Amino acid sequence: MTEILPIVKLRAIEPEDLDILYNIENDTSLWNVSVTSVPYSRYTLYDYIANSKNDIYTDRQVRLMIENEQHEVVGIVDLINFDPKHLRAEIGIVIGNRYRNKGYAHATINQIKDYSLNILHLHQIYAFVNKDNNKSLNLFKRCGFTLSTELTDWLFDGKKYHNALLFQLFL
Repeated sequence: MTEILPIVKLRAIEPEDLDILYNIENDTSLWNVSVTSVPYSRYTLYDYIANSKNDIYTDRQVRLMIENEQHEVVGIVDLINFDPKHLRAEIGIVIGNRYRNKGYAHATINQIKDYSLNILHLHQIYAFVNKDNNKSLNLFKRCGFTLSTELTDWLFDGKKYHNALLFQLFL
């Protein structure tokens, strides 16, 4: 049975998104699943929005806001650590609490896969996922990513180390 996914639109970050970006970047509950470990100031995030070229070759990353059909921002998806020689990038996705478990992450990954292949011409996208994060593990599997390897003690949450699983998708 095919899962019916919501319609999402990916768009560039606008200055009006500053508060949303500020709240996501400073949500300490997300720090354990990312490389962030310090809060970001509004000024730093404003400067990022103002100076980002939205060109993966210039910025080595692209950040896109995720909107639903009602034009509400439901999250952010990133392609970071872009490697122009090997044509690969790491994917990161955050869906706001009230929009989780509604198919938005799956719909977004489907769109970013298409964007990565047809617009950016990437060869692969990959994700590091905490081995204990069952929801994310299942999401990437459902979206066609393949488990490549386990990285021992890859993520540190401030108290203990966690293994990460590397998922790859060849486009």
